[in-house]
Amino acid sequence: MIGQRLYRARKATGLSLRDLGAQVGLTHAAIKKYEDEQATPSSTTLLKLANALNVRAEYFFRQATVVIDRIEYRKRSTLPKKRLTAIEHEVVDQIERRIELENLFPSPTVIPFAPVRGLPERIRDLAQIEEAAEAVRNAWMLGFDPILDLVDVLETHGIRVFEIDAHADLKFDGLAAFVNQMPIIVVGSNWPGDRQRFTLAHELGHLMLGDRLADGIKEEVACNRFAGAFLIPRQSVTQELGAHRRYIEPKELALLKEEFGLSMAGILYRARDLEIVSSAWCESQMKLFRFKGWHVTEPGKPYPPEKAHVFEQLIFHALGEEYIGESKAAELMKMSLTTFQTIRSLESGNAAANQ
Repeated sequence: MIGQRLYRARKATGLSLRDLGAQVGLTHAAIKKYEDEQATPSSTTLLKLANALNVRAEYFFRQATVVIDRIEYRKRSTLPKKRLTAIEHEVVDQIERRIELENLFPSPTVIPFAPVRGLPERIRDLAQIEEAAEAVRNAWMLGFDPILDLVDVLETHGIRVFEIDAHADLKFDGLAAFVNQMPIIVVGSNWPGDRQRFTLAHELGHLMLGDRLADGIKEEVACNRFAGAFLIPRQSVTQELGAHRRYIEPKELALLKEEFGLSMAGILYRARDLEIVSSAWCESQMKLFRFKGWHVTEPGKPYPPEKAHVFEQLIFHALGEEYIGESKAAELMKMSLTTFQTIRSLESGNAAANQ
């Protein structure tokens, strides 16, 4: 058990055998023997390994219950394989802690994910994706209004959402996958809110459209179209912009971004996809965006980031009902007992930042 856990933790941090050995004063061969279960580290060595890998010692004795498959990455083609592997192991650790916590409750804390009815059986044209996005909105009773808390909507419908710090991975936006047959979405925690929301909706598109696309339709393109349609459906776009426009003021785009949580560029593409503006005019505006640097940082106040808060809420729910004690809560949140006690007493900042 310890060997597998050690291997996962090392992969999640992106350390080589030599790197980890150097940090704890051992050879790479010794670390390899631990991972291969050919030797067992002493309690002192185990604590050193835990410190080097930023886990608590209890981590090495947690039962491995997670099987992750059907992974779909945004920007997958440009991420190094080593970092993809590290992300997957980091995600697995978060999922294991979430599942362990959920299993402590006497009744399920998350409703099972249910397939959405009304989706097109086969999508042969990108225009059909508008119908697919509307089917999901209808099934989830979202109407055509802005979605204020997208993470909460996904969690409410059985899709677990996780965040990872992607500061070191500017090419990583998010991923969708299934874990023990349960759908999950992972998003970078450091991105602006509009980018996070597009990623969340894009990954939802993978879950909804993955096996419905006809040959010749690129899944990434289809999921981009789904993301825009889900965040601001065509009825809302038409109501706000009208059926046809020769020009859209940048300030108008900024106001719609503030309302719907989709980037100015994303709204431009929505107007193009729905033929409210011409493709030529849209491309001229995107050239202007690139000239002004808006393709990197759009003007105005950033849209607030999404927050995956369910795990933290469950921690304090379980603590309040005495399903767990403080020590277990600290272990699940990957922090020291002292740090957890400070957070519990409301004498510090947000606990989830340390998750």
